[in-house]
This record gives sequence, structure tokens and C-alpha cells, in this order.
Amino acid sequence: MEETKAPERETAERQRLRSRLVDLLNAYASEANHIGHAFAGKNHLHGPDLHALLAVMHAERAGAPLTPGRLGEAMGLSSGATTAMIDRLERGGHLRRARESNDRRVVHLRYGESGMSLAMAFFTPLAPRTDAVMEKFDVTELQVVERFVQGMVDALLSYRDELREQG
Repeated sequence: MEETKAPERETAERQRLRSRLVDLLNAYASEANHIGHAFAGKNHLHGPDLHALLAVMHAERAGAPLTPGRLGEAMGLSSGATTAMIDRLERGGHLRRARESNDRRVVHLRYGESGMSLAMAFFTPLAPRTDAVMEKFDVTELQVVERFVQGMVDALLSYRDELREQG
């Protein structure tokens, strides 16, 4: 009798954790969105502008800077809308176009110095808070969290791509 209760308890706990983690991820996304909107509003940016800046930053960190075409694809924007957004961000000093390859037709997008300064000034006060949370976990635990969050991001990206294909 006790043997059958253990799997039931594990299933119930898994369901509880699943529900709680989804709620926490939704709360995190919502709060991050609020902070992003505050940054955008303070710096006279549109919502998609912030997503573009994040995409450029992540690509730079990964050592694979975005081209305007890849940025447009990632954001689901037309070529014209992407160009208008890049022009606006470049005028504001948030982005710069760089020709870094032998093929001068290839343009990479990089963070602009003034844009990076604005982002650093706004987001630096958040760093000690997130660092304090991460200090509570050892490296092995953080690796599990990394694997989990990456899996969730991959699931979202897959669903986003599916939605785009549906039109």
C-alpha cells in the first residue's frame, strides 16, 4: 500500500511544482516587461525598440552580431519596418551599423556607446539584487537552473516560430 502512495505523492508534487514554476515564470516575465517599459519610456523608445536592443546585445555577447535581415527575422518585421527601427535607434545613439567584413555590403548591428551608457545607468542598480539571489545557489544548482530556463526559452521560441508559420 505504501509503495503506491509514494508515486502518487511524487506526481502530485510534480504537478504542484509545474503549476508554481509556470506562475513564477509568468510573474518574472511580467515584471521584466514592466522594467523594460520603464526603460523604454525614460529613453523615448518604442516597445519593439527595446526587443531589438536586447537581440543586438545578446548576439554581440554570443560573438555573432546581427545583420539587419537577421534582426528583422528574429522580430518578425518586414524589411522596411526593420530599416525604420534601425534608423530611429541609430539616430538616438542606441545602435550603430558596422561594416566589419571584407564584403562591404554586409552590415552588422552593434550597440551604440550612448545607448550602452543609458542601459548601464538604468540597469546597474538591478545587478546587486540579482547577484544576491544567485549567491544563494551553488554552481551545480545554477547549472540546473540554466538548463531549465534555456529549455523554457527554446519551447517559447519553437511556439513563436510555429505561430509565425500559421500567419
